[in-house]
Amino acid sequence: MATGKDRQKQLAREHHERQLARRLEREQRAKRTAIIGSTVGVVVVVGGIVAAVALLGGGGDSKTDAAATAQPSASAQDTAAPSASASAAAGPKPYDAKTGTCDYVAEKGGGVVKDVGLPPKKVKLKPATKTMTLNTNLGDIEVQLDNAKAPCTVNSLAYLAEKKFYDGSKCHRLGSAQFPMLQCGDPQAKADGKGQSDGAGGPGYVMAEENLTGATYKRGVMAMAKTQAPGSTGSQFFLVFGDLGLTPDYTPVGTITKGLDILDKVNKAGVITPMQDGTGAPKETVEIKSVTFSGKS
Repeated sequence: MATGKDRQKQLAREHHERQLARRLEREQRAKRTAIIGSTVGVVVVVGGIVAAVALLGGGGDSKTDAAATAQPSASAQDTAAPSASASAAAGPKPYDAKTGTCDYVAEKGGGVVKDVGLPPKKVKLKPATKTMTLNTNLGDIEVQLDNAKAPCTVNSLAYLAEKKFYDGSKCHRLGSAQFPMLQCGDPQAKADGKGQSDGAGGPGYVMAEENLTGATYKRGVMAMAKTQAPGSTGSQFFLVFGDLGLTPDYTPVGTITKGLDILDKVNKAGVITPMQDGTGAPKETVEIKSVTFSGKS
């Protein structure tokens, strides 16, 4: 028969096990948060750097392939026509070349949502490129977007810009020397806010990934963040100012044509409080005042 002491030992052991389980869960959650671009939790996995790219918006990781940590399952597809990786049957479908439409799926639950509705499904592949200008407190950052290869993503970005979705938000995550990127697009990362965004904010909808065949993430690339699940791209994106060894799972949506000097300046200033992987909120605040588009068909 168990004694009172035996019962106390058992309770103490169970308490200790629960504490360990919670700590493990917190560490795993932190690792899941790194680069990002969706709603609930965007994960951007970093090849060779267990990246700090996770919750669609923020978070931190360690070293090795973020993809290894988050194991994003998006797969590259043939892109004779614009392609995307589709999620499970219920998830968003890739661009439909026959109907010229995109599939934007409302996402329930998860992170903080700035609801602006869903973008129009009908899109055009012309013009082949469009220019997106991020008007920031440090100057303009211009990106030439590949509308022909990532039409659903470009259409979403233009829609969010029109809805002033990004206005007043901060780029909330700066990578380390091994993870040279600046992550933006979380609407809850306010310019006047205090503390660090957890990168869990998004537009309340997701879409399939696009333009993955042969995708690389070199200096000057703008790509979208996502969670481990395919078809989880949202509003968050990352601007690359070095070379990232990411797996081809994150939509490369365009090329930075102006403003790399701004990213270099922000990088030089470093982060406020580095996380385990060296990433964190940038000391040099980058506030997106407005986003404009040119190159309309």
